[in-house]
Amino acid sequence: MQIKILKLFIISIPFFLAGCGIFGDKVEDSKNWTAEKLYAEAKDELASGGYDRAVQLFEKLESRFPFGTYAQQAQLEIAYAHYKQADPAQALAAVDRFIKLHPNHPNVDYMYYLRGLINFNDDLGILNFIANQDITERDPKATRDSFDAFKELATKFPNSKYTPDAILRMKYLVNALAQYDLHVAKYYLRRKAFLAAANRAQSAIKEYPDAPAIEEALVVLIKSYDALGMNDLRDDAKRVYSKNFPTSSMLADGGSKKAWWKFWH
Repeated sequence: MQIKILKLFIISIPFFLAGCGIFGDKVEDSKNWTAEKLYAEAKDELASGGYDRAVQLFEKLESRFPFGTYAQQAQLEIAYAHYKQADPAQALAAVDRFIKLHPNHPNVDYMYYLRGLINFNDDLGILNFIANQDITERDPKATRDSFDAFKELATKFPNSKYTPDAILRMKYLVNALAQYDLHVAKYYLRRKAFLAAANRAQSAIKEYPDAPAIEEALVVLIKSYDALGMNDLRDDAKRVYSKNFPTSSMLADGGSKKAWWKFWH
């Protein structure tokens, strides 16, 4: 009985090893593929969502044919694959590498655009929409990084096909940054730190004068000055509020404006 079990175990070893990939998978079988074949297979994997395998194939393509146009395209596709994997660190590293190596590449504008997309947290907004949570309550670092990337694209490549969308996203991000400052100002107001609330609201108004959050920021400013007994500044803020938002009832109601960010979708 023991001999039969041992024979069965020995017979099963090759199948086990094959299943573990020791004998190689389709990536290893690609050693004789041409650059065109590697690229086509990698693109197919990318299109079907096989991002890990796509990256492997693109990396093999780059290492075997480092001086051809396919290698440059592979570097670009690797950045996109990491982005689709939701791996921002690897994606940003790949983007920065491509820009450094190929600053004059005809598609380098896409790399600047992708850099902005990587930090653009619009996909998180969908989840927060369901949870009724404002996305601007998070740390704004990624928002600022995304804005800076889109701004660089628009500045360096004003005629790029990606620039119009980048500009729209920049407007959205400006609103998000203004709203973040408003969250902080409202927090200070609730804690009765009126001077800090006034300073933060004033900062939002100066930096993002056209953002939808400014209406409520002025309300915070008015309330803060009123609590501090700064009547002249309070009245000045009221005049600015009335002039810019003549139909607003926010100050009288004491409420908040409906979340602007939900209309992005």
